[in-house]
Amino acid sequence: MIYLRNLLFQDKFHSRWLILLTDLGIVLISLCLSFSVKGKLDLEQNNLYYIAFYCSNAVFIFLVMRVHTHIIRHSNTRDMLRILTAVFVSTVAFVIIYHLVFATYLNINLQGLGDVLFINFFISSSLLMGMRIVIKDVFKYFDEPGYKIEKENVLIYGSGTSSILIKNTLEGQRGFMINVQGFIDTGDDKVYKCLEQKRVYPITAITRLNNKYGIKKMFITSEDIQTEGKRTAIAKCVELGIKVITVPPSNEWINGQPNLKQFKDLKIEDLLERKPIKLSCKHIFDDIQGKRVLVTGAAGSIGSELVRQILGYEPEFVVLCDQAETPLHEIQLEIEEGIHADKARIFIANIQNETRIKSLFELYRPQIVFHAAAYKHVPMMENNPTEAVLTNIGGTKNLADISVLFGVEKFVMISTDKAVRPTNVMGASKRIAEMYIQSLNSKTFDNRFFCSDLCNGVLNQTKFITTRFGNVMGSNGSVIPRFKAQIEKGGPVTVTHPEITRYFMTIPEAVQLVIEAAIMGNGGEIFLFDMGLPVKIADLAANMIKLVGMVPGEDIKIVYTGLRPGEKLYEELLNIEEEVIPTYNKDIKISKTIPVKYADVNKVVNELLELNLCRDIDLMVAKMKNILPDFISNNSRYEKLDARIPVSIRC
Repeated sequence: MIYLRNLLFQDKFHSRWLILLTDLGIVLISLCLSFSVKGKLDLEQNNLYYIAFYCSNAVFIFLVMRVHTHIIRHSNTRDMLRILTAVFVSTVAFVIIYHLVFATYLNINLQGLGDVLFINFFISSSLLMGMRIVIKDVFKYFDEPGYKIEKENVLIYGSGTSSILIKNTLEGQRGFMINVQGFIDTGDDKVYKCLEQKRVYPITAITRLNNKYGIKKMFITSEDIQTEGKRTAIAKCVELGIKVITVPPSNEWINGQPNLKQFKDLKIEDLLERKPIKLSCKHIFDDIQGKRVLVTGAAGSIGSELVRQILGYEPEFVVLCDQAETPLHEIQLEIEEGIHADKARIFIANIQNETRIKSLFELYRPQIVFHAAAYKHVPMMENNPTEAVLTNIGGTKNLADISVLFGVEKFVMISTDKAVRPTNVMGASKRIAEMYIQSLNSKTFDNRFFCSDLCNGVLNQTKFITTRFGNVMGSNGSVIPRFKAQIEKGGPVTVTHPEITRYFMTIPEAVQLVIEAAIMGNGGEIFLFDMGLPVKIADLAANMIKLVGMVPGEDIKIVYTGLRPGEKLYEELLNIEEEVIPTYNKDIKISKTIPVKYADVNKVVNELLELNLCRDIDLMVAKMKNILPDFISNNSRYEKLDARIPVSIRC
């Protein structure tokens, strides 16, 4: 038995010519059987001509349609359809040649040939397909290990062609111990019917199937993952601790077949309760095409995605500015491997350095600026407030002033929901930067004050726009990568507070909305993005644990560590006194804030930057609180400063 297995079912695939020869033998046998059924098998008569020519014709058709090149052990429904088509085409071709050659010129006729060919079609196709099915099943039998091993019971979402191909891929892998228990679908016309010897079940049956078979995984295509049926099925799997595996869209498959290396665990971003964002791509293309674009913070999560998407709108070039050398080098290598390598310009600089930034503008003359460079981590900035002021306020002021001097068309600042009623230094620094940006808008900008500080004769034509949104999933230092690393180590997963909630958006979504807001902005606006529903961080952690097939609290513990300095339980996108104006994109709204005059905000910002040079951090933070009456520290050592004592700028 072992010798037979090694001979017939070795790892090396048998020659395609052997398969063709086998197919020819089957065609010959089936045609002889067809003649026998009609009682016309007479080797002394002219039907020998028919048999010889039919076999030759069939071999030619099989070669053209490459029936013999497909590996039998991995045969699927498409291969069976190809065999049916090949037999049908060879029969039709023979009939045509029979009437044109045999009957007309050779005067060779055989009564009842049509009946013989009709019978032969069914016998030949059945034997050819049956041979492949038998070999596939026998191979599967011999390929089983000699010892008993428990297979993983899995489900496949959907019952279309893609789902069938996924099943065939799973079952066709040697040593891949998978047992497909069925398909899950929402269509009433398919439920409880059989497909490829597997039953199609409704979503409501997942719990019953899990109890009966102990389902370990569900495979699902990443196409339209947000559709209601798929979301319901995924939610049920997450609840039951069934791992969800995503398969890429069919247009990304290799040679039209899904590849196991492309199968990935479902990401928590896929569960984000949002509908797909629709953009006005034509407007964006018209505004960015042929323009010189500068992106600060280009090595960060938002900045790098901005670069990727902007390059797709055919700008003249994009300047990537950042002070982080290694991440900037990595995004440079990524771009150089793509089709836009000639449109990227790398410029290392700190936005606090006025001389360096001026040299950037002199060299590249950007027309659109996307300002994503900032310090963003709340606890870090709470412990290092001088850096938050220098970069988030001083760096932004520096970049904005130079943009005015060089006549930039649009300046888009990336802000945060933490700027709304800030409870920490980081949020307060971003809110003061927002105020300065708004004051430079041409409608409220007093050119006399600006010129007295920097130059003479400057007429501001720059449209200053602010975009404000919440947390982005998967960004550097966010909770998603941290939770993932903690889960991989076996836990515990640390959450600051059981009730803490945050708004979340994926990085590509946030950047899409930033770009569209930049296009629709006329200057002075603060654009707010629809962040969906707030997500409880504890639930996020629990779902991430369930996604890897584990039970929160049992397999991996969730530990609450307490709020960090400056952290608050709930984030907001809008101040109470702010009004909201809708736009043509339902995902983008405008905060109707009252801008501060340039002279006033410029004075307090300069005073704040002067205080930053002192070593008295409390004095500087107290000044920020005087500028922002709603800046109330939370869980921070700066709570003592909330008495709002007047601050002198003397060190």
